[in-house]
Amino acid sequence: MKLTIYQVDAFTNKVFKGNPAAICPLQEWPDDKILQSIAEENNLSETAFFVAANEGFHIRWFTPAKEVDLCGHATLAAAFVIFNEFKYKKDNILFESKSGILKVTKDHDLLVMDFPSQPPVACDLPVVIQQALDTKPVECLEAEDYLIVLNNEKEVLDANPDLGLLNDIDLRGVILTAESESYDFISRFFAPKYGINEDPVTGSAHTQLIPYWAQKMNKNKFHTKQISNRGGELFCELLNDRVSIAGYAVKYMQGEIEI
Repeated sequence: MKLTIYQVDAFTNKVFKGNPAAICPLQEWPDDKILQSIAEENNLSETAFFVAANEGFHIRWFTPAKEVDLCGHATLAAAFVIFNEFKYKKDNILFESKSGILKVTKDHDLLVMDFPSQPPVACDLPVVIQQALDTKPVECLEAEDYLIVLNNEKEVLDANPDLGLLNDIDLRGVILTAESESYDFISRFFAPKYGINEDPVTGSAHTQLIPYWAQKMNKNKFHTKQISNRGGELFCELLNDRVSIAGYAVKYMQGEIEI
């Protein structure tokens, strides 16, 4: 079996920046073990697979370790492939997913994703996270991930959490965030239990970050940056129970898989 594979850098307009995702268009779904093996072989934070379905596409996302319910940067990358490589004529792409229907709209070179909002709720700081961090958080909240608010941008940048300890948390991952002088806020994301020590840019984390900062800052529109080594910029807006997450993408590679 031969499959086409693309590698796209998401949330950036320059190669070697943003978050790289592998994208594999399929005619039909193979066994899940094949999908997981491809993702493990790619060894990127996410590999997205999609199949044409109904009025759009059915999409699934796999880390090197397991399947996830929602992924932002690989959805952005998949939409980039469909719009640019498949020459898709419609302005909107509808993806059926484990998190419901996800819409991606093309706005010139910007790709705008419509995701469900996941407002985090305040919680006690888990002992394992307290032990893993080298600073005392201002606040701890939880949704799909733990959202850890730090005092300032420098604390987020300098944080060096013990990934072995974070591997034992009961949620997907840990988001570190703080207000920023250059952006509305900045963040970092760690999910070692999913085979992702630090994710370069995490669109799905912003379904939690945006409702949190919207309440704190009393505003709905945000220009934010995830300050990993590669880094990436996002343009987000809270729309009631949805979050608009927009960014650029650029093609790095196209190839073929032989199984």
